[in-house]
Amino acid sequence: MKALLHSVIDYIKKKGVDYGDLRFERITGESIQVRDGIIETFSAGESVGIGIRILNKGAWGFSSSRAASAEDVIKTADEAISISAAFSAVNPKKVRLSEREPFVDTYMTRYEIDPFSISPEEKIGRLSEITSAALKIRKIAICDAFMEFTRTDKEFLSTDGADISQSILTSGCGYYVIAEEGAQAQKRSYPDAHHGLFATKGFEIFDELGMKESVEKVAEEARMLLKARECPGKTTDVILDGAQLALQIHESCGHPAELDRALGSEISLAGGSFLTPDKRGSFRYGSKDVNIFADPTLAGGAGSYRYDDEGVRARRVDLVKDGIFQNYLTSRESAAVIGEESNGSMRADGWSGTPLIRMSNICLEPGDASIEELIADTKDGIMLSTNRSWSIDDLRLNFQFGTEIAYEIKKGRITQVFKNPVYFGITPGFWGSCDGVSDKKSWRLWGLNSCAKGEPLQVASVGHGASPARFRNVSVGVLRR
Repeated sequence: MKALLHSVIDYIKKKGVDYGDLRFERITGESIQVRDGIIETFSAGESVGIGIRILNKGAWGFSSSRAASAEDVIKTADEAISISAAFSAVNPKKVRLSEREPFVDTYMTRYEIDPFSISPEEKIGRLSEITSAALKIRKIAICDAFMEFTRTDKEFLSTDGADISQSILTSGCGYYVIAEEGAQAQKRSYPDAHHGLFATKGFEIFDELGMKESVEKVAEEARMLLKARECPGKTTDVILDGAQLALQIHESCGHPAELDRALGSEISLAGGSFLTPDKRGSFRYGSKDVNIFADPTLAGGAGSYRYDDEGVRARRVDLVKDGIFQNYLTSRESAAVIGEESNGSMRADGWSGTPLIRMSNICLEPGDASIEELIADTKDGIMLSTNRSWSIDDLRLNFQFGTEIAYEIKKGRITQVFKNPVYFGITPGFWGSCDGVSDKKSWRLWGLNSCAKGEPLQVASVGHGASPARFRNVSVGVLRR
């Protein structure tokens, strides 16, 4: 296959285009879901194909195919060249690419246990143990447990000499329970909502997360919510736990820092961005305690890789420093617009998709206080945990988030739980009210595999490093359904 890919690159060069690249990908996946001891879903499969991009006379062309033969690959290249020519004839705005070094390299995710070496029977058995343990607890009516694994073996070649092989393994698992009493039902998820927690790791993630060991505590919290008071509506100090803060970072910093949104070229799905180019380097996004960075090189992050899908080497980028907005997530094309080089943020969700600017691991730097000290320093407040719902406007400014559970804080101590909590805010004001981020001890990389963007829709795995943080004078209330 590698010889064939090189021959295609030679073929593209002979066509006299300005630039071309290809991605040959083999994607192997497995997904298992067990609900109340019964196998709800079991899927396993493999997808193989090639995607080819051509840039000529300032316009892109892209085509993809399952690459069943050499003839298919050449036909795909010809289609991409033809599409580029057609767009060049009508596109008045010509594309320019920022420079990048054409690397020749190999990269592989580090892991301990290959999940595809574990039998389906053992995986199903592990999930069934969780659901059985949960259903033995009084008032727990439903337990849904799941795990998912994806390996992407990718070859990237370009007409300017890049030749990169990557093998990226993503694993994830989780579960939720539902407690019922009369007409009321309450849900608690572990270790996170959104179908569990994902990482570039192997099957060892299942034991690292202590899935079975957590069941009793998670079930007890669901039962507590049945008797809990509804969250009172008021303005108060709020502590977001790491899981909820991860989604807050995702929606109100990660997406608006995508340069295609800021430039107006990504609008139709989930909107644009209030972080317009005139704000870069001067706009106060948050308080001095807010330091947010992107880093695809972090070990184990769900959004970790060494090279993006343009062959750009991944690196850390400060998005917000001491509360001031600093940088965007960029592609070679968008970076050229602002006179910079790409920071390696282009990814596609498979061989059939053209790369888009995507988040990698978007993280909030830890602070100095322990979570215990942060709570003890809060006289009157609420701690919110585990996302339940979210809504944000098309500029990523006005938002409302609901969580599964809230913990009342009085005089520095947690006193009771509330159910159905929501909180509201406007992004710069909310982050501007942050006056405490807990330390590295409580910092972890949260990961999800369902970040959606683009039309046709593409889905990516992303990571978010966070530890609990406090925000002053936040509006909270109760979620009505």
